[in-house]
Amino acid sequence: MNTTELLTDAYGRLPDGVARLLDGLDEAGLTARPDAEANTIAWLVWHLARGQDAQVAAAAGTEQCWTADGWADRFDLPFDTRATGYGHSSEEVAAVRARAADLQGYLDAVHGGTVAFLGTLTEDDLDRVVDSSWDPPVTLGVRLVSIVADGLQHLGQASYVRGLYERT
Repeated sequence: MNTTELLTDAYGRLPDGVARLLDGLDEAGLTARPDAEANTIAWLVWHLARGQDAQVAAAAGTEQCWTADGWADRFDLPFDTRATGYGHSSEEVAAVRARAADLQGYLDAVHGGTVAFLGTLTEDDLDRVVDSSWDPPVTLGVRLVSIVADGLQHLGQASYVRGLYERT
């Protein structure tokens, strides 16, 4: 297995995990919060997809699926189309209301773009510096690992919220 195959496998765990997470959830489950300041499942899934979309598109030099494929219009959220959820307030988290099918569809579209991009990469590409504002500078390989790690953390958080919701 080469590095690109490894990354493709890691990223493939996100849509599969989200599909299991969302299975059978209605609006009440998607918007449930363990407390007034907690993130909802809908927000966590939207945010993990938005973060991956924005960062992979930037690395690939392509337009984000969010705008290119009409997902921003479909979701119709009260945010700037560049918003990814980073730094959102409790009120902004609550504003993310979406059907499970749309959350899954958006993540699947993002995943398709990610896999297509990964398929173009060589081992040397992974050493390309994509952010020199850090010490040490961030390479494409490090960025891609960070993106998938962040997504998996949010998937775990959303799974925890679902577990708490199902206990009530």
